[in-house]
Amino acid sequence: MSDKEPLLNEEVPVTGQENPAGDAAGAAEPRNRKKSRAGRDTHAEELHQLQEENAALNDKFLRLYSDFENYRKRTTRERLDMLKTASEEVILALLPVLDDFDRALKTLGAAQADDPMLEGVLLIHSKFSNILAQKGLQPIEAMGQVFDTDYHEAITHIPAPSEEMRSKVIDVTEKGYMLGGKVIRYAKVVVGS
Repeated sequence: MSDKEPLLNEEVPVTGQENPAGDAAGAAEPRNRKKSRAGRDTHAEELHQLQEENAALNDKFLRLYSDFENYRKRTTRERLDMLKTASEEVILALLPVLDDFDRALKTLGAAQADDPMLEGVLLIHSKFSNILAQKGLQPIEAMGQVFDTDYHEAITHIPAPSEEMRSKVIDVTEKGYMLGGKVIRYAKVVVGS
């Protein structure tokens, strides 16, 4: 035997790193370290996976929240638009009556200036026009204006009487109207060319 090998009967000095329980327990310690490292790795993987799930759920929540906010704003805007133009069909049905009043006033105004019947028709016309104006109806001014397809509908083109009337409205055959900033009937006009 060599001097460096301990005898079976001799005691082996115990250090802080060796296990006093014996060789079998001392050999198991590196395995425990490996197990604890593997455990830390699985915990880190689980933590990473949970963080990814959390980020995905937060993203999904934010998208759903923004979709709901957009939906809420859109329905509010649609409700306000509906309230503004709820009477559009009724007013469209009344426009021919307003046109008849305008034609009657033209005819009666030229024939009789101080007729009490004309004054009554004027009173009814102004009342009717004021009520429609309170509901948001506005006439589209067309006479002498530059032809604009957003507000005017050209029914015919005629030679302009002067160069300055070129591409302008020369005559209005039917008045146009807007309701709440939206054109509900285009003005039918004659355009100079």
